[in-house]
Amino acid sequence: MNPQVKGAVWMLGMVGSLSLLAVAARELAPRHDPMELQVMRHGISMLILLPLVMRMGFRSVRSGNIKLQVFRNVSHFGATVGWYAAVTMLPLAEVFAIEFTTPVWTALLAVLFLGEKLRQGRIIALLFGIIGILIILRPGVTSVGLGEVIMIGAALGFAVANASTKALTRTDSVIAVLFWMSVIQGPMAAIPAAFSWTPIIFEELHWVIIVGVTGLGAHFSMTNALKLADASLVMPVDFLRLPLIAVVGFMVYNESIDILVLVGAAIIFAGNYYSIRREARSS
Repeated sequence: MNPQVKGAVWMLGMVGSLSLLAVAARELAPRHDPMELQVMRHGISMLILLPLVMRMGFRSVRSGNIKLQVFRNVSHFGATVGWYAAVTMLPLAEVFAIEFTTPVWTALLAVLFLGEKLRQGRIIALLFGIIGILIILRPGVTSVGLGEVIMIGAALGFAVANASTKALTRTDSVIAVLFWMSVIQGPMAAIPAAFSWTPIIFEELHWVIIVGVTGLGAHFSMTNALKLADASLVMPVDFLRLPLIAVVGFMVYNESIDILVLVGAAIIFAGNYYSIRREARSS
């Protein structure tokens, strides 16, 4: 199979993983708070990763910058907790639409903190991102609620984590990034979760497994997609998340499909796609 096609298939894996993760988080939310969801996610991730790490040897997860690992995971932890909360407060399509601003903030942070240049493509992506988020939120026309504010904060947190991950790939392997994510974030969630832990019942077990498998699978699939194929090819596949989750929200939770949310997300995507295409041509 052509590497570009393989990359697109891996990206479909990420799309499916994140969509399933959102549904599983929504299903578990009535009895389990975001900290408990994080414990479930990273506990199962470690059960999957540890045999692999033991087979490869612990040198495979040695980090060349443990301080940056901690910083990256604190940012990602806060963003993920916010994302879990937003999934229970907003229509699923709106959560994913706002999340599409993450590449815009990532590019801006890379300019500010990694010394990358603010090229024309990134300026366009930033402008389109601002326009898109204004269309989605419609401030002054509709009230911007707590859920929207939390999700914008989550998108910014993911951007900080993504920029940190980009810096980490200079010294650390992909498996090291995934391993340290669970090693650091698992205990961060376990301490507060211990004070309010709700026992998992048998009827929830399949959702718990889905949270753990899809949380790890989304990161693994995206990494493989970007290793095999150009970002300009795999990014349009990622955009399939929005119509997919909109249909899921409509069919499973009777959520209305807001056309302006789709329009705003499409504008954000267009800016991101233009930026990636332009940088690919200039590299």
